[in-house]
Amino acid sequence: MAAPPTAGEQPKEESICIRYAETTDYPWLKEHDQHLTAEILRGKIKNKEIYLVQKVNFSVTNQQTLGYLRYNLFWDEIPFMNKIYLLEAYRNRGIGQRLIDYWENSMKLKGHKTVLTSTLSNEGAQHFYRKMGYTEIGGFKYLDEAFEIIFFKAID
Repeated sequence: MAAPPTAGEQPKEESICIRYAETTDYPWLKEHDQHLTAEILRGKIKNKEIYLVQKVNFSVTNQQTLGYLRYNLFWDEIPFMNKIYLLEAYRNRGIGQRLIDYWENSMKLKGHKTVLTSTLSNEGAQHFYRKMGYTEIGGFKYLDEAFEIIFFKAID
């Protein structure tokens, strides 16, 4: 297995695969996503609302899971990306962008014309989403949290 990237190392094209999460992925997802109850996480896996990104390694049978993207349908019709997560060693290498592109294409193939996501205003993710072509369309303040920014993107 290749060593994780070091600080300042040039991003490399990763050999990755993206697929729906399966029930066998539950332990890894539960370890890395503690925002969901076990029941909800199992339901999202069953409903194919989680995509995994894995490093392809032809010399071993087990693939290394690098991260995931999970979503739901806002108003029961608009795909809303709830969370994207990558292991720290694989951030800033273009993998997140590839995962989002894959999700957007999947949503387009399902007949959707737009997608949504959000992030807290005090998080750097807002710049990433803008770079990905998302436009700020509003937001809200929830309890003691920072302002939540809602982003929109046309994918048709």
